[in-house]
Amino acid sequence: MSAAALPAARELARRHRAQWWEALPWVAGIAAFFLFPNYLAFGTQLLVTILFALSLDLVLGYAGIVTLGHAAFFGAGAYTVGMLAAHWGWNEPLSGLAAAALVAGAVGLLSGWVLLRTHGLTLLMLTLCTMALLEQAANMFSEFTGGFDGMPGLAFRPLLGLFDFDVLFFRSQYLYALAVLFLGFVLVRVLVYSPFGRSLTGIRENLLRMHAVGAPVRARQVLVYGISAALAGVAGAVFVQATGYVNLAVLGLERAAGVLII
Repeated sequence: MSAAALPAARELARRHRAQWWEALPWVAGIAAFFLFPNYLAFGTQLLVTILFALSLDLVLGYAGIVTLGHAAFFGAGAYTVGMLAAHWGWNEPLSGLAAAALVAGAVGLLSGWVLLRTHGLTLLMLTLCTMALLEQAANMFSEFTGGFDGMPGLAFRPLLGLFDFDVLFFRSQYLYALAVLFLGFVLVRVLVYSPFGRSLTGIRENLLRMHAVGAPVRARQVLVYGISAALAGVAGAVFVQATGYVNLAVLGLERAAGVLII
């Protein structure tokens, strides 16, 4: 091998090693299904939380949008599938995920279009207020949401018509949450390594320079805010489908602050 080809070969080997290491969390996730069969309920909750944190990292870590109200979108997705199942009999899991993503994404786009005109502490407080308003709305319209008591005992159809939700051992729910998390991770990975994702990093690092080069800064911020909201809504939907209940806690400050710490 020539000396000129060595750097390219080393770079290729480095990429292969990175791909091998990146597979380890998914191997561990699958192994946990067999090694810890009595803790799959906890594992399902953990996977949902990771997906929720991934959605927040998209706006906070990559776009630099500081928010304390991301639970608003988690709750929007959760209540979407909950109300569809409780009041309209729409309890098919995958279409419920799509509905949750659409509703939460729409809430994210509309609120982002207004809130992202601000920044800093003002933006932080407004995102918190948005979440609090949605929580109060869910409490007021108790005939639809169940109010403080929520909507327990929700039932959903078997996944793909084949796999029943196991309310005792959470086998199907765990694998379902793991699959949704994997798809969400792939989506975010593709997004952040695309030119759009690189522009988000530029916005986070130097907002004024991105304005100076003519980048549509606000439009991209609103768009990534909506995408992140849709992903958070999917996390909320999986939570409800796995546990069979939804209440005001999905819109609470504790959930929003917890995922921010994560």
